[in-house]
Amino acid sequence: MVNQSAIPHINQTAVDICPVTPGSDQSGLVKVNFVEIAPPYAGTLFGVTNAVANLCGFMAPYAVGVLVKGNVLVLLTLVIFIFVWRKGRVSRRGICLVGLCESGKTLIFSQLIYKKAVESFTSMKENVGVLDIANKGALKLIDIPGHERVRQRFFDSYKNTARGIVFVLDSFSLNKDIRDVAEYLYTILSDPVVSSNRPQVLILCNKQDHPLAKGPQVIQSVLEKEMNVLRNTQTNQLEAVAEGGNRKSFYLGQEGKNFEFADIRSLRVEFAASSAQTDDLENLKKWLQSVA
Repeated sequence: MVNQSAIPHINQTAVDICPVTPGSDQSGLVKVNFVEIAPPYAGTLFGVTNAVANLCGFMAPYAVGVLVKGNVLVLLTLVIFIFVWRKGRVSRRGICLVGLCESGKTLIFSQLIYKKAVESFTSMKENVGVLDIANKGALKLIDIPGHERVRQRFFDSYKNTARGIVFVLDSFSLNKDIRDVAEYLYTILSDPVVSSNRPQVLILCNKQDHPLAKGPQVIQSVLEKEMNVLRNTQTNQLEAVAEGGNRKSFYLGQEGKNFEFADIRSLRVEFAASSAQTDDLENLKKWLQSVA
């Protein structure tokens, strides 16, 4: 026989607790049994065990609910991120042709869009056309005017939607124009929007049909030396006027070494040869195929 007096007396009190969960009554409150241990057993292990058991029974549905809601929230965040990322990539379908006047941008534009050479002249307005890429969809090709007075304004209008940037230069007259070419290229590569969006960049060494034209490797070396000098000048000027500014935000490439295009971490810069006059644009077309 079990001594009934040896068993602790247990009083159970029903208490209404929020919030609503499955299994709740019509009032929207959950009934929870709290355990009272009658003296002198109030502090015994038996009482603690029963209290913990009841508490675990109460918390179990909420723990599962929090876990499920947490997983749903993570999944929803991931879906939104992928959607925004894909939308950004899809919406940026522009290819900006930039460069100095007389570099051959408009001739390249007409060869790609109209499949023929069109007589060109220095323009103060952009040319826009649609270029279909096999199995990749359409790209919006924008020929940005090279005139110093308007080129930055037009580039600012299209840089947000640029998937790629083609910087066209005259391979024959580079020695004469090296300073202007380097300054314009530096402005584009150090642009905050360009650095953030990270479009593909191609430096297209045009007019390779000229017998005295320099090849892409030579041009890259010459440009890197000029960009190194320009970078030091630009950095010193910015440090002088930007009180308390962060030098790294203005620095193009890697500090502590001479400038190299490969050191621009936010951008991938490639070089290629072309001759728009003879319709030799195969390297450009391959690049466009890879970018689209």
